[in-house]
Amino acid sequence: MKHRSPFWYPLVVVSLLSLALTACKKAGPESEGQGTAPLQGGGGGRTYTIGMSQCNLGEPWRVQMNADIKAAADAQPDLKVVFKDAQNDTLRQRSHVEEFVGSRVDLIIISPKEAAPLTEPVAKAYQAGIPVIVLDRRLLGDQFTCFIGADNKKIGRAAGEWIKRTLGGKGKVVELKGLMTSTPGQDRHTGFREGIAGSGIEIIFEADMKWLEPDARKEMESALSRFDQIDLVYAHNDPGAHGAYLAAKAAGREKSIRFVGIDALPQEGIAFVSQGIMAATFQYPTGGAQAIDAALKILKGDKALVPKEITLGSRLFTRDNVAQGGEALP
Repeated sequence: MKHRSPFWYPLVVVSLLSLALTACKKAGPESEGQGTAPLQGGGGGRTYTIGMSQCNLGEPWRVQMNADIKAAADAQPDLKVVFKDAQNDTLRQRSHVEEFVGSRVDLIIISPKEAAPLTEPVAKAYQAGIPVIVLDRRLLGDQFTCFIGADNKKIGRAAGEWIKRTLGGKGKVVELKGLMTSTPGQDRHTGFREGIAGSGIEIIFEADMKWLEPDARKEMESALSRFDQIDLVYAHNDPGAHGAYLAAKAAGREKSIRFVGIDALPQEGIAFVSQGIMAATFQYPTGGAQAIDAALKILKGDKALVPKEITLGSRLFTRDNVAQGGEALP
């Protein structure tokens, strides 16, 4: 026996379908909006992913850079930073950039190991529409969104001028250079030579210690074995100056040599100056906080507010001014 449905069944079904469609229409734009909403300090918008490639974490200054980036990003609930360490391997760092492009991160921050080999992959990321902020070490050309860093040539020149004044225009100096395939190493060397130009200062020994304290100590041991008189060591970073100091101390010659470096981290260069281990250090800001500030502007659509180049200031710290917070370079 067949049972007929009541005449009002079709009306109920149509009504339920209509309600379901209405609910879906209301939910649709809200869900889509979560994928395209601008950054909002209070949360609720989409999360932006930043890929950060650090050339190595063997230098305390680079550890501090990552810490500064993390601290600034942690204050923004809509930012997520993926950190990668290239471990001083250029090919590994090229792969980092390619991985970030493949996973379509929203923005890339890179502190490159070397200029020439990293120029191409960064340019490809930039051309693919991914904003790229270059920190500390320059690349070739202009295929990136923004470069942030201090003026290394200016710092090197200021170091040379300070050394020239301190030594009275003459003396025997050891120069321990950073990685000379990197732009900071080249600029700190060129600026230094400009700073001592026309003086009686003689560079009796120079070597590339690749920014690493153990390498600097080894190179300084060679210098000490060859030269009975060394008046001052100019190292391109504070770990290099400290490595030279340790070598001189082991040879019983640390009291007759002045040591000058660059970076001025509170727990490193500034502490060494305060302790009398180093005669001077020149500040080289990490730019970590500034990178996140620029990234936020770019991701919010305010790219016009971010210049192509952001130059950070520097300070000189000596025993005479370290307690007062150093002295700004003019």
